[in-house]
Amino acid sequence: MNTAIRAITRAVQANCDISDAAYAQDMTLCNYLLAMREHFRWEKGLPVGVEPERSAVGRWISEREARWESIAGRDFSAVPLERGEADPFDVATVNGEIVPHGWAYGAAIGRFGKPHFFLGQLVRRETRSDVEVLEVGRESARDLEASAAQLVGNTVVIRREAFERWLWTSAEAWALTRRPGAMRAALQHYGYDADPAGAILAMADEQRETLLLHELGEHAAGVRLGPAWEAYMNRTKSKRQELMARGVRDLLADCLVTLPAIAAQRDLASLHFYFATFSGMRKSLFPALPQAYEKVVSGTEWESLTQCASMGECHWLAAATALADGHTDMPEDPAALALR
Repeated sequence: MNTAIRAITRAVQANCDISDAAYAQDMTLCNYLLAMREHFRWEKGLPVGVEPERSAVGRWISEREARWESIAGRDFSAVPLERGEADPFDVATVNGEIVPHGWAYGAAIGRFGKPHFFLGQLVRRETRSDVEVLEVGRESARDLEASAAQLVGNTVVIRREAFERWLWTSAEAWALTRRPGAMRAALQHYGYDADPAGAILAMADEQRETLLLHELGEHAAGVRLGPAWEAYMNRTKSKRQELMARGVRDLLADCLVTLPAIAAQRDLASLHFYFATFSGMRKSLFPALPQAYEKVVSGTEWESLTQCASMGECHWLAAATALADGHTDMPEDPAALALR
């Protein structure tokens, strides 16, 4: 199987490069440079926290951009399996062959239509609420933007290495300002000031469950909304509309599963972690939720979080259903959809 995995790795990494060649230029310059630095660390096998030499990163970026230019516009490659070639988006067929041998594959369309691919070593396999859960450790192929978890069909994949690296870069960004708030509270809970590397590993261990809860919520939201939602997503006409639609779906998922679970367990560390990442469109759409968080941390009023999640479930399900069924159009301003 080792020879077969090497061939699969080459094909998957080639597809990752083709995707990056087409979509990397859509990132802001700051996000692009941060992502490229982290991709350099991953490709070179550098541990999280190791500051790479700037000149080496600069040369690598130039070489990578030259490669992207040479492959721009190519079609994605089939994945070579022992039983024959598989379409690169036929995740079930690829995993049907490689999962028994301790590997897992992922392919999905992400934000703004960017295809994402990865291949990694399988470290855990379980079933939760009739959903298969695959956890991947060290990855042998990935693209520039590595999501920590994803749902494809009835399978959730947790990408442990990608999660650890994302946590580290997030902590690095926080350390530049050390602003008070949920991120500081989450990092302090795990002893970041005394042992940064140990804190990140401990956080990755415990907050794996929060990642999984969100993806289980995504699955539950998909069951509620049905195929009409995916058809609606295919009709979105702008990046802003897509961001707002994804925000609505994310909030529905969290109100269905993530937030009720955290509240039921009175899990303050997970609550801090959740709100450390609560930003952007979700924050604009759901200003009532940070207010509930503040009530919990100031007086442990967990009921406020439970009530907010319950209101959110009704609100976001109604909003998503109306959008998917064509009964309403996506507004230009997220305030028109917001739950305050």
